[in-house]
Amino acid sequence: VAVAAAGARMLGLDADTTRHAVGIAEYHGPRSQMMRCIDYPSMLKDGAGWGSLCGVSAVQLARRGFTGAPAITLEDAPEFYADLGQRWIIDEQYFKPYPVCRWAQAPIEGVLALRRAHNLTAADVDHIRVETFHESCRLAMATPQSTEEAQYSTSFPCAVALVRGAVTPADIGDDGLQDPEILRLSTGLQMSEHDFANRTFPDQRHARVALVLKSGAVLQGDWMNPLWAPDAPPTDDALIAKFHDLADAPLGRDRAAKIADTVWQLEGLDLADLTALLFHDPIA
Repeated sequence: VAVAAAGARMLGLDADTTRHAVGIAEYHGPRSQMMRCIDYPSMLKDGAGWGSLCGVSAVQLARRGFTGAPAITLEDAPEFYADLGQRWIIDEQYFKPYPVCRWAQAPIEGVLALRRAHNLTAADVDHIRVETFHESCRLAMATPQSTEEAQYSTSFPCAVALVRGAVTPADIGDDGLQDPEILRLSTGLQMSEHDFANRTFPDQRHARVALVLKSGAVLQGDWMNPLWAPDAPPTDDALIAKFHDLADAPLGRDRAAKIADTVWQLEGLDLADLTALLFHDPIA
């Protein structure tokens, strides 16, 4: 629906045609089964790509006279849109420090906190215990065969964090999936639901980690929430650093820096300045 509304505005469609465009988009839009993607990780990503395609198609259909109004989520629920243009919900979204499901971020933080506090290596640890909410426990791919399966896992990125001290895209793809020490800890991880974490979900994504050492000692961590939540967002410097970590290798440092600079100045620029950097061949 949002893509259709934006597309109709970009093409200068009148109010009635726009109304039909968003109606078509709502009627045809995917209502993807999110937990199916959790249980069977794939590249479908909760239907986001198909939803965008549907929005573009809806605009083109309405432009050619195809009818589709009304969009009941807009016209029968105006209270949800009364603050349109005043409240920017995109500013209330979280960022992910690690390239895996949001539900696995707090367990990763728990592992890293104990690793740092006790100066541990993976060789010190017999197995990891995680207490969290039901949906996070469903991220059950202990031996992922693809990066999608690794992204929809709690145990695997926790094991990566303990072995490597971080979780990067390289760790959850390609050769990272075959690391024997990561697989040892991932397959040995014990996960259980906790009433507190279930009660606070989905407003919070709590997890608590314990590390059982080979000596028999148990190191118990505190309850954790994912970093970079809306009420505790990353700094601009942290976001820029993450962008360069991801973009410098494939794009080159100079081109990545130009993209970052353009994004921060976008209010005073034409969008074409950004798309030229994103879609053209690398600049010298």
